Amino acid sequence: MLAHILVVIIVAIVITGLAERRNAQPALLVAIIGLAASFIPGVPRLELAPEIILGVFLPPMLFSAASDFSFASFAKRLGSIVNLGVFLVFASAALVGLVAALIVPGMGLASAIVLGAVLAPPDAVAAIAIGRQVGLPAAVMTVLKGESLINDAAALTLFTVAVAAVSGTHAFISSTPLYFLYAAVVGIIVGIVIGQLAQLARRRLSNPSLATAVSVLVPFAAYLAAEEIHASGVLAVVAAGFALGHLSAKSGYAERIQERNFWRTIDTLLETFVFAYIGLQLRFVITDASLAGYDMGKLLLAAGAIYVAATLVRFAWVFGTAVLGRWRHRLVMDRLAARPDVPKGPRGSRPLPPPPLGWKENLVIAWTGMRGVVTLAAAAGIPAVTAAGTAFPGRNAILAIAFFVTIASLVVHGLSLPWLIRTLKLEDERERQFMRHQSELAQQLSDEADRQTLDAYLATELDPEVRRLTEFMAKRLAARRQQTEQEFDTTMSIALGAKLLEGRRARLLAARDARELDDTVVRDMLERMDIEQAFMQTLSSASR
Repeated sequence: MLAHILVVIIVAIVITGLAERRNAQPALLVAIIGLAASFIPGVPRLELAPEIILGVFLPPMLFSAASDFSFASFAKRLGSIVNLGVFLVFASAALVGLVAALIVPGMGLASAIVLGAVLAPPDAVAAIAIGRQVGLPAAVMTVLKGESLINDAAALTLFTVAVAAVSGTHAFISSTPLYFLYAAVVGIIVGIVIGQLAQLARRRLSNPSLATAVSVLVPFAAYLAAEEIHASGVLAVVAAGFALGHLSAKSGYAERIQERNFWRTIDTLLETFVFAYIGLQLRFVITDASLAGYDMGKLLLAAGAIYVAATLVRFAWVFGTAVLGRWRHRLVMDRLAARPDVPKGPRGSRPLPPPPLGWKENLVIAWTGMRGVVTLAAAAGIPAVTAAGTAFPGRNAILAIAFFVTIASLVVHGLSLPWLIRTLKLEDERERQFMRHQSELAQQLSDEADRQTLDAYLATELDPEVRRLTEFMAKRLAARRQQTEQEFDTTMSIALGAKLLEGRRARLLAARDARELDDTVVRDMLERMDIEQAFMQTLSSASR
C-alpha cells in the first residue's frame, strides 16, 4: 500500500509540473488522468480508511491554509463566510437529501440526508488555485478560502448526527444545533490553546528545524485532541493555524522562511495525491455498486439530477442571500451616515462593514461548488452495518453517487471556471486603490522606523567609523538613492541593517495591531524583509 501511495504521488507531481508548464489546471488534469488510469486492467485498488484521510491528510492541508490566511481578512468577511460555510451546508444537505429520496430507488429520507451531508461541503482547493492564477479579487478569494476552512466542520457534524440516526447509534449530543454549537466552540478553544502552547515552545527553540517540527505536530495534535472530546477537529486545526499564523511574526526570520517553504512543499504533495486518489477510485466504486445490485444507468441519471440540484441550491442561496446582504448593508451605512460622532477609523483603515460583492463576484462564488476529498472520506466512513446488525441502507448507492458528483463537479466546474473568470473581467478598483494605499502607507511607516532607528543608533554610538556609516545611511534614506560612492565594512553594514529591519518589523506589526495596515500587506512586507535578512546573513558569513 505504501509503495502504491508513493508511486501515485510521484506520478501526480510529474503531471502537475507538466500542467503548470502548459498553463493547464494541475488538479483537474491529475484527477482526469487518475480516472482514466483506474480502468487500466491490473491497476490495484488504492483504498484508504476514512480515518486516514480525515486524520492524516486533512489536518495539514487545513492548517497550512489557515496559517497563511489573514485572520483580519477572515473577520471582515465573516458574515459571508459563515453564510456559505455553515448555513448553506445545512440547506444543501436538506434539499439535496430531499431530491435523493425522491429519485434514488430504495433510498429512504434518512439515508438521503446522509447523502446530502456527504455532498454538502465544496472543496475550494482547485477553485482557489484557479482564482490565484487568473487574478480573482481579494474579497472573492477571502470568501472562498474562509468557506473551505469551516464548511467541512459543519458538514461532518451533520454527517455524524445523520449516520447515528440511521444506524441506531447515539451521537454525543442528539440535538443537531446543540451538537454543532458544542463542537464549534470547544473545537475553537482547543485549537487556540494548542496554538498558543506551540508558539511558547517555538519561541524557546533557537533551532529553526526544531521549531518547524513543532509546527508539523500542531495540526495533528489539535485535530486528535478535539475529536477525543467529540468537538470539531476541523475547527481546532483552523483555530490553531490562525493563532500560529498571527504570532509567527514574533519568531525568527530563519524559522519563518523554513516553515514557509516546508508547508508549500507539503501542500503540493497532499493536493496532488488527493486529486489523483479521487480519480483512481471511480472504477472500483462502480464495481461495488454493480455487485450490490444497482443499475448503473439509473444510478448515473440519479447522480446527474443530484449534481444539478446541488448546483442550483448553491446558486439560489448565493444570490438570494446577496440580495438580503445588500439591503442590510444599505441600512447599516445609512445609520452610520446619520451619526457624525462615529469615528472614520485609524489611518489607512477600510470603512466597515466592507461593501457587498457584486453580481459578477457572486456568480464566480456560486460556480465554485466543486466537491473533493472530504466528500469521499465521509462517504467511505458510512458504517457497513447498523447497530441492529443489518446492512446500512443505500450505502453503496451513496458512495457511488458521491464519486459521480465529485468527478462531475471537478470536470465541469474546473474546465469552465477559468473561462468564466476571464469572461467576466472581474476588477475591483476600490480594492486595487486600497491595497495601493496600504502598500504606500507600509513603505512610509518603514521609512519612519528607519529614521527613528538611525537617530537612536547615532545617539548611542561613539565609534567614528560606525557613526560615519550611520550618517551616510540616514542621508541615503532621505535622498532615496543607492550607495555607489562609498564602501564600508561589511560586518558593520549588516549589523546596522539588522537593526533597521528589526525597527521596521516592530513598526509594521504595531500598525497592524492598531488596524492601520491590512494584515495581507504586512505579511508581504515581512516576507520580503525575511529574505533580505537572510541575504545579509549570507553576506556576513561569507565575509568572515
